[in-house]
Amino acid sequence: MRISTPTTDDNDLMAGPGDIYAPEISAAGNAFARAIYLHSGLPLRVFEAARIATAIINGCLICKNWRAARDVGQLGIDSGVIENGQVPDGAFYQALLDGRQDHLDQRERLAVEYANAMGESPQALAGDEVFWRQLKAAFSDAEITDLTYCIAGWMGMGRVFHVLGMDGSCAV
Repeated sequence: MRISTPTTDDNDLMAGPGDIYAPEISAAGNAFARAIYLHSGLPLRVFEAARIATAIINGCLICKNWRAARDVGQLGIDSGVIENGQVPDGAFYQALLDGRQDHLDQRERLAVEYANAMGESPQALAGDEVFWRQLKAAFSDAEITDLTYCIAGWMGMGRVFHVLGMDGSCAV
């Protein structure tokens, strides 16, 4: 880990240096992360495709290994996005981690492209009218908003965990 933190005896999987050095900010970030899993209306495969794309950009080991349907229960969540359709299998995740998208449908591919653009070239994304036409043809405005906030949450929290070196020692 890049910064020192005292050892705690609690079982909070989201606990980290933010809980010690910036507790109010950390609590807000953790609440945002939980809200994504509890309230997203996106199909689970679309959600997970965008999440893995963001994990690859961030370099976060936790995020690359996380599987919403398998792991979200560790956060005390037993509903939400994990109820939204087909659960991706191991091949789905491995293909994305290997940089392959041939197994994705159009909406899943667009979600990956959107996550990549948000993470790597947000200024270009904002002005890419061709992409926005494609995105709006495949997703409702509500879904685009949902997807945008999900990606923003993963970008922020994944980068915190990776940059501070917390992704190598987290219990998740």
